[in-house]
Amino acid sequence: MSRAAAAAEPVVLDALDRALINGLQGGFPLSDRPYAEVGERFGLSEDDVIARIGGLLDRGVLSRFGPMYHAERLGGGLALAAMKVPEGEFEAVNEAVNALDAVAHNYARDHAFNMWFVLATETPEGIDAAARDIEAATGYPVYLMPKIEEYFVGLRFEA
Repeated sequence: MSRAAAAAEPVVLDALDRALINGLQGGFPLSDRPYAEVGERFGLSEDDVIARIGGLLDRGVLSRFGPMYHAERLGGGLALAAMKVPEGEFEAVNEAVNALDAVAHNYARDHAFNMWFVLATETPEGIDAAARDIEAATGYPVYLMPKIEEYFVGLRFEA
């Protein structure tokens, strides 16, 4: 079963799943054996923590599990981008955009600019190159949105 199909069906979470989801948002150990450290906090083995997180991903409860990096602070580039894609070509363009490693998120929107995504590259110059690659692959222009001001939103989802 695909993750998308799994996400469409109701999922029952036990108390330990909920505790892991709630406890790991905003904090994951930076150590040689982070899953073992998490296991100690929750009374689980390292393998059990890895299996539970994998199960939450497989069932579509989590869409991703991993670090969030600030590309610009690491010397890279980061940009919000948008495209105007005809409805009948949306899926094909979506696949082409998502095939690029620089694409961090990609979302459909009900707007003239109906495809929005974030580009994250190793260098600031990589942003323009990534946009050109997408334009070449899709035939549609990529509109880069400059960041005027940055806000931190401490988003958490309690399970």
